[in-house]
Amino acid sequence: MFKRKIYNKLLDWKSSSNGKTALLIEGARRIGKSTIVEEFGKHEYGSYILIDFAFADDDIHNLFSNLNDLDFLFMQLQLYYGVSLEKRNSLIIFDEVQFNPRARQAIKMLVADGRYDYIETGSLISISKNVKDILIPSEERRISMYPLDFEEFLWALGDSATMPILEEFFTNRKSLGQQLNREILRKFRLYMLIGGMPQAILEYLDSNNMATVDRVKRDIIDLYEQDFYKIDHKGKISALYDAIPNELNKHAKGYQVSSVLPFDRKASIADELSELIASRTVLAAYNISDPNVGLSSTYNWVNFRLYSIDVGLLVTLMFKDKQFTENTIYNQLLSNRLSANLGIIYENVVAQILATKGYKLFYHTYYDRGRRRNYEVDFILPKANKIVPIEVKSSAYRSHTTLDRFSEKYRNRISEQIVIHTRDLNYDGSTLYLPVYLTHFI
Repeated sequence: MFKRKIYNKLLDWKSSSNGKTALLIEGARRIGKSTIVEEFGKHEYGSYILIDFAFADDDIHNLFSNLNDLDFLFMQLQLYYGVSLEKRNSLIIFDEVQFNPRARQAIKMLVADGRYDYIETGSLISISKNVKDILIPSEERRISMYPLDFEEFLWALGDSATMPILEEFFTNRKSLGQQLNREILRKFRLYMLIGGMPQAILEYLDSNNMATVDRVKRDIIDLYEQDFYKIDHKGKISALYDAIPNELNKHAKGYQVSSVLPFDRKASIADELSELIASRTVLAAYNISDPNVGLSSTYNWVNFRLYSIDVGLLVTLMFKDKQFTENTIYNQLLSNRLSANLGIIYENVVAQILATKGYKLFYHTYYDRGRRRNYEVDFILPKANKIVPIEVKSSAYRSHTTLDRFSEKYRNRISEQIVIHTRDLNYDGSTLYLPVYLTHFI
């Protein structure tokens, strides 16, 4: 099992909640939710029961239809799973709880009973059909889980020293030097190609073969699309998902639904879009009309962009038209020599890092009448009572016309501006130039 940062969040929940709440972990499929929760049960409790509602027998599902006798429920679970539950020292895991909404609703009574702790995991858990007939328990604390980030990826490769050292460089705004920057950037490009899906990383460690890693990622994408078809048999959600690389390459004001689904507009497929976003397989960034401190109050849901939840999956989506993504393509990407547009890969990985750190994703586009051209700020973050505009570059260039024009227009609102690129760290007093792997510390 890979070391994951979310484990510490589970420890915090256990100690602070002390049985007063259940924990719901939301995230896309195949990111390691079940694995980390079972590991938590093994090491932090005297015993645990994991109920996988995706495969549980009808007898187990039906136990949650009538909860008038909790003693009977717990006795049946212990007999079925062959596990003895200990009061205040056992964990019951509802894995893939979206397959049994009644079990999720039962959390209210189970927490009030107080004998055991409860963790739920779910994919596609926010889909309307999963919650329309149940009362969502207020005793449910929710956290999001994502694929492995760059630091966790390095841990998986046996490297626990790099990130603490990089944090010192970031904190002190100190240059790393060209050689060190190249070495770290190569590791980060490897991370971008493989991504943070545990199965893909495990395949890389086992085979050291990018073609087989790519096949693992294609299997994950196929799994996602099978889920989409269960929600939407017409295939609109799958089409929207497949078109993410193409839509990002357009650098348009927002996702152009009509170019993917000619007979639809954003308003006509609002349900499909919300279900795609709720699946946690994508990250949505919203265009804000007035870039100010209250970013959430000025965004327009009609103008949005979609990123893949995992940059490695995005790379595979980019070449989905091929039978498999050949090792030569991966080698060219790793050395930054591929002719395909690399910009969206860097933009996607920055979106992924920011989302993992808890930031909501916003961007801003505007038209300069005097210069007769459109400008686009890739990401905007809040910082105290001001904002931080970010421009992402896949090259080593440090020019940032867009940020300069934006700063002229909103100079009183800006804390600092950041250019994320592939060169060494630099700070000139108004602009912070970050190598992309240091985005982790923003």
